[in-house]
Amino acid sequence: MSDVSARIYASGHDLLKVIDELFMFTGIIQSVGQIQRLEPRGGDVRLLIGTGKLPLDGVMPGDSIAVNGVCLTAVELTGQGFAADVSRETLDLTTLGALAPGSRVNLEKALTLATPLGGHLVSGHVDGVGTLLERHEDARSWRLRIQAPDELARYIAHKGSICVDGVSLTVNRVDGAAFELNIVPHTIQETIIGDYRSGARLNLEVDLIARYLERLLLGEQAANPRTPGMTLEFLAEHGFAK
Repeated sequence: MSDVSARIYASGHDLLKVIDELFMFTGIIQSVGQIQRLEPRGGDVRLLIGTGKLPLDGVMPGDSIAVNGVCLTAVELTGQGFAADVSRETLDLTTLGALAPGSRVNLEKALTLATPLGGHLVSGHVDGVGTLLERHEDARSWRLRIQAPDELARYIAHKGSICVDGVSLTVNRVDGAAFELNIVPHTIQETIIGDYRSGARLNLEVDLIARYLERLLLGEQAANPRTPGMTLEFLAEHGFAK
């Protein structure tokens, strides 16, 4: 067993602990809500969000709800929805900064011990914003081609998982930093994906397990800010590629 392999094996318990503490959602959208009002507050914004058919039974102030894949804290329950404060950084680094009254949003409450894991484990921390390049109808389904930021390309794999605006999806094809998805009719109908048009900007969260595996494989090199991340040369050096 190589040093890198041993490190992964020995770190398995720590990785599972990180997963247990960090992942909060599954990427299965529970309702499409609507932005009711935006209140500027000293550079930040408070969003008032109508939750549609999403029941808020058991939700308390301080609980987490994913809005288009962004983990937000419910600071107030309004009867027909909830209010959440969004920082300037989140507004700048996600698509939440483009929301307006009437905008439709994907909603998912945080995991509980009774929540079925129907999608994949999702943190609610957006890694970057992608752009919808193409949308084609394929029988009753849609095929989407999305351009991701270049720095995310190494985490996107054929048949791997990716979260798009909070929706857990499977990657059908990868071409550099572009990737393709197949969207079934149910997902088109039950999420805001049905609203997508070419040029739409989309929140992306890559599979976080891939990120942690990269850190584990890099070992002490991960502490060096100049380390370029996982490369083919690194994998070959440690017996994972030829």
